[in-house]
Amino acid sequence: MKRKLLLILLSLVAIFFVATIVVSAQGKIPTDDEVNAIAKKLYCPVCPNTPLDVCESKACEDWRAQIRDQLTAGWSEQQIIDYFVAQYGERVLAEPQRKGFSSLVWMLPVLVVLFGLVMVWQVLKNWRSVRQPPILSPPQTPVSPETIARIEKELREMK
Repeated sequence: MKRKLLLILLSLVAIFFVATIVVSAQGKIPTDDEVNAIAKKLYCPVCPNTPLDVCESKACEDWRAQIRDQLTAGWSEQQIIDYFVAQYGERVLAEPQRKGFSSLVWMLPVLVVLFGLVMVWQVLKNWRSVRQPPILSPPQTPVSPETIARIEKELREMK
């Protein structure tokens, strides 16, 4: 019985060492922080608007395990993200890619701010320009001086 127990124990130790050698030959074992750094850039395919690094669903646990396996295999962060985009579409990205139609998401806020600044500049420019009051000229009368003299004469006579 002791022999069997010792044999099992030695077998487990040997398997542990072989597994350690295989993993170290493939690369270093990724930490949770490394896995979560990539998972933050992806969204859960099941839960709406939930980043992969904080989601508790089984699908997200599987994705994080897959990210860990891919990191262990030596994949780069961009390769992993590209893999998930190829499998599930761009909806899994936490941040839209800056190309094609989705570049509008990045350009529109800048354009709106620039348009707003131009409008503010126009308003301030119009406020700053001081408008001169119109110069009042003596009224132009279409009545001739003879007619005015005659009217004044008649007014004096009425008194």
